[in-house]
Amino acid sequence: MADLTALATDPAAWAALLTLVVMEVVLGIDNLIFISILTNKLPESMRARARAVGLSGALLMRIALLFTLSHLAGMKDPVIWLFGHGFSWRDIILLGGGLFLVYKATSEINHSTEHKAEDGDKKPQGKSLGFAAAIAQILMLDLVFSIDSILTAVGMTDHLPIMIIAVLIAVLLMFVASGPISAFINRHPSIVMLALGFLLMIGTVLIAEGFGVHVEKGYIYAAMAFAGFIEALQMFARGRAKKTH
Repeated sequence: MADLTALATDPAAWAALLTLVVMEVVLGIDNLIFISILTNKLPESMRARARAVGLSGALLMRIALLFTLSHLAGMKDPVIWLFGHGFSWRDIILLGGGLFLVYKATSEINHSTEHKAEDGDKKPQGKSLGFAAAIAQILMLDLVFSIDSILTAVGMTDHLPIMIIAVLIAVLLMFVASGPISAFINRHPSIVMLALGFLLMIGTVLIAEGFGVHVEKGYIYAAMAFAGFIEALQMFARGRAKKTH
């Protein structure tokens, strides 16, 4: 209790908490995009429940990992060697998650383009998905994104209560934003393709990280922000064109 009181009155602890919340939200964007795309493939009556289950899984995984920090640190130690390169459990999980994301994004892009070619200008829809299958895929990627998120948190502060509070706040903000983001993606087919492109890029980065090639997250999010800005300009131009006609 005394430690918590000392943290509550420490300006450095509050600064670390604010910084960590921002970082957790930013790192959760890719997770949120993936959840939005998957839940939009479900019947509308199931989407809110699927988002709640998916984000609850993300929260539980992050908190569980926070209580196993010593074990998590050991996940960086090589467990197998291939072609002179050591792979840790973290590398293996990142490789598996990256390959899954690349496969999922590629298959969805392929299906969307084929559907559009067949149906003309109709709004492209992905393949229908069952509730259990959607939750299983969300939880699988939650694990990958949770490890990345918690390792970032460990690198920013040594105080477990700050990490837990930051994760709780970040997931709460993601939960509040998940509905509007899913609705926005569902209303704009071009955003779906852009989001799938983001997931393809993130999957490639996860694979690179799994092979020990570090990629600065700032470059990734800068590219995503720039692509989003261009898409926003295109949406504005299309809206103006519709009003003109």
